Amino acid sequence: QLQASGGGLVQAGDSLRLSCAASGRTFNAYSMAWFRQAPGKEREFVAAVSWSGGSTNYADSVKGRFTISVDNAKNTVYLQMNSLKPEDTANYYCAARRYGSSWDQGYWGQGTQVTVSS
Repeated sequence: QLQASGGGLVQAGDSLRLSCAASGRTFNAYSMAWFRQAPGKEREFVAAVSWSGGSTNYADSVKGRFTISVDNAKNTVYLQMNSLKPEDTANYYCAARRYGSSWDQGYWGQGTQVTVSS
């Protein structure tokens, strides 16, 4: 089970940290990720991290502004979002997939809304 939290309404240039608490299984062989979906748009990849934290990947649109990390002791994945822009406004979802499988075959949490005003 994945439980996302931390969304809110902020102004452009502000920061937010999203959290995704993972439970119900061992995630050692999983990658974790954040996706987002804005109204009327397709879901898009934001960032991913291996459960060990040793490997990360980012969408070009968030590189240098967002940082994904994992706290194994707390079974929690974070997305630190800095220098937020209005175009970052979306519902943000966390996901987990076993290595070698697709994200659609993995587990998804409910979304947390991020709204960035200009």
